[in-house]
Amino acid sequence: MHNENLLTNLTVVVTGANGALGRAVVQLARARGAQVVGVDIGFGDTPCANGERQLCVNLGDAAATTSAFEQLGDFDVLCNLAGGFTMGEAAFDAGENWPAMFQINVETLRNATRAAIPALRRRGGGRIVNVGALSAREGQAQMSAYCAAKSTVMRLTESLSRELRDEGINVNAVLPSILDTPRNRADMPTADHARWVSTEALAEVICFLASGAARAIHGALIPVVGRC
Repeated sequence: MHNENLLTNLTVVVTGANGALGRAVVQLARARGAQVVGVDIGFGDTPCANGERQLCVNLGDAAATTSAFEQLGDFDVLCNLAGGFTMGEAAFDAGENWPAMFQINVETLRNATRAAIPALRRRGGGRIVNVGALSAREGQAQMSAYCAAKSTVMRLTESLSRELRDEGINVNAVLPSILDTPRNRADMPTADHARWVSTEALAEVICFLASGAARAIHGALIPVVGRC
C-alpha cells in the first residue's frame, strides 16, 4: 500500500471530497499519481468551478447527480465517501433521524453509484470503494438509524460486487471504527485520540482498494480499527 505510483494514469472520483476523510483521500490519491475529481455539495470558501478538479452537486438528488456525472466523461474509480453520523433516539422512536441517516449515507451512495456505472462499463471495468462502519456490524444503543443505514451500505456493497464482478468492476468497503476528525475530538474531548483511526491511515486503505493491486478483492468489508 506504500507504492507511490499505485494510482498512476487513473481518474478517481471522490464524493464527500470536502470532508475530513475526503480531503485526506484526495490528497493521497493525487500523490499516488491519480487525476482526482472531488465531488461535494460545496467546498466552503473555495470557489466551486465544475470542471476537472471539483464538481458541486447535491448527491441526494438522483437526477442532478446523474446529470453532473455525465459532465465527467470516463473515469476509473468511484470512492463513495459522502456520509454522516449523529446519535439518535431510542430504536423504537427513531423519529427524524431515521430518514436523515438513510438520505446522507445510503441515497447519496446509490445515486453516485447509479451515475458512475455507465462510465465504468465504458472503461471495461473499474473500482468502487464504499464506507461502512465497524459499529454497524451489530446494533448499538441510540444509534439504530446510523447502524441500519451503514449496514445497508455494507449489504449494497456485497450485492453490487456479485452483480458487477464479471464486468471487471470491483466493489469493496472499509469499516472504520472511530475516525480522528475535528468533529469527533470535539464530541469526545476526553477520549484517547491516539487510539483512533487517522484519516490518513484510512485513506491508505481506500487508495489501495482503488488501485489495480486490489483487482482480486471483491465484496470485502475491511475493518480498519486502529487501536480501538
